[in-house]
Amino acid sequence: MNIQQRTTFVKKRAKELGFLNCGISKAEFLEEEAPRFEAWLKKGFHGELGYMENHFDKRLDPTKLVPGAKSVISFSFNYYTENQQPEDSYKISKYAYGKDYHFVVKDKLFQLFNELQDEIGEINGRVFVDSAPVLDRAWAKRSGLGWVGKNSNILAKGTGSFFFLAEIISDVEFEYDSPFKTDHCGSCTACIDACPTQAIEAPRTVNASKCISYATIELKNEIPAHFQDRMEDWMFGCDICQDVCPWNRFSKPHQEREFEPHPAIQSFKKKEWEELSQEMFNEIFRKSAVKRTKYTGLMRNMKFIKP
Repeated sequence: MNIQQRTTFVKKRAKELGFLNCGISKAEFLEEEAPRFEAWLKKGFHGELGYMENHFDKRLDPTKLVPGAKSVISFSFNYYTENQQPEDSYKISKYAYGKDYHFVVKDKLFQLFNELQDEIGEINGRVFVDSAPVLDRAWAKRSGLGWVGKNSNILAKGTGSFFFLAEIISDVEFEYDSPFKTDHCGSCTACIDACPTQAIEAPRTVNASKCISYATIELKNEIPAHFQDRMEDWMFGCDICQDVCPWNRFSKPHQEREFEPHPAIQSFKKKEWEELSQEMFNEIFRKSAVKRTKYTGLMRNMKFIKP
């Protein structure tokens, strides 16, 4: 396979495997992002996410993750759903309705990587699904998948932002896509205005320590008083800044069977969630990303919302 054939093969198979989009960029040091990321850390916007301070060089240089890396293949995978929870319910972010995306998306990436090896021979590379020091949004933008919105999510015309990002970093050359340079947010501040905790401190700058998703998922200690009466019934994650984004009116329901919600998510109201047992938690969220917060974390979140 020549470079063009390899590129065509990867993008065609990505579509066939259910990926929303696929773009490729040259594996090189993220010179533009380095000072921004360093400043974000120095301001303490990562809160108690201590791991964000680790492997600083690896986050900025893909050749430190895959020796001899030449390409970063970026993928987006749709998780938007029209399934809804009852109005009188504690809320769960849409991305966690079904099976944990780490497993679903990673399985597809491994399949694509193995097929690529079958086509062109032994290659060196790794797949990443939000599980290693990779600046996903920087690579998505460089690969032409979209622009960084004011809520710091990647936005794409025609699809919005309800999608996961993932990568294959390899030592194989491909045809590289042009970086996405146009910002289509314009003067809109819907996400900034809607955030109940003022976590978006400036366009494209989110203070994670003020984010409801951080408080309900990542934070292992007591939830700070800053969040009192501002949770808006979110017990796992938060979709507010995405729900209000005008570009998400173009979002279309995903076609991934593994992302279909457990019946309890569509039927349980607050009373049922408050009476949730450890056993029921294990059954409902057996393969779900909600397991990240554990039973004790979910109960803590509900008690904080309703003291």
